[in-house]
Amino acid sequence: MQKLFIIEDDEVLMEELKTRFSEWDCEVQGVRDFGNVVQEFIDAGPDLVIIDVTLPKYDGFYWCRMIRNISSLPIIFLSSRNHPTDMVMSMQMGADDFVQKPFNFEVLVAKVQAMLRRAYEYQNQSIDVFKFRDAVFNFKKLTVVKGEVTIELTKNESKILSILAGDVNQAVSREQLIEQLWDDSKFISDNTLTVNVNRIRKKLEEIGLESAIVTKTGLGYILKE
Repeated sequence: MQKLFIIEDDEVLMEELKTRFSEWDCEVQGVRDFGNVVQEFIDAGPDLVIIDVTLPKYDGFYWCRMIRNISSLPIIFLSSRNHPTDMVMSMQMGADDFVQKPFNFEVLVAKVQAMLRRAYEYQNQSIDVFKFRDAVFNFKKLTVVKGEVTIELTKNESKILSILAGDVNQAVSREQLIEQLWDDSKFISDNTLTVNVNRIRKKLEEIGLESAIVTKTGLGYILKE
């Protein structure tokens, strides 16, 4: 049984999520104290987190950042806010997807199932380490190491790099990346992939791997030696 940790202050919606996800054999735990979210997250030990943006005390972006500091598990934002900057901000804070309220529950379930499948089936893949330039990508540990510096990756970031690393110096289409990452590509905004790739680029640039991922218009992305 998969465990979901939901950070949502709407009690009616929270109960609906518990009821509906239990039908899909998911155990759901909500937040009791919105000033103690991180400790409750640690105690729950979930497989995936769903976060609202507007919350008491601190907003969802804050809690996403706090959780991402200690965990690389999948994170989905669920919010009635519809400004494009909210989605971009969520990705920058480390989220993997953004679902706008009101939402179709079957679509949310499809996203959750695909994300759990990709995140945890991927842990069993045999290729764990890839040497690139003077760095080492460890897809199992979700890290990139260069010298004495280590940067942390989310599961989606690591998956994107592993796909690109499987065909170095060759273009991988955006459609192929979206399909391998999220399964139900018809539910994924094209911008979601863009934000994830830009986040990887920024991390790689921090350790001197500038221009590691190149965009080829009409073709996709290339991991360039």
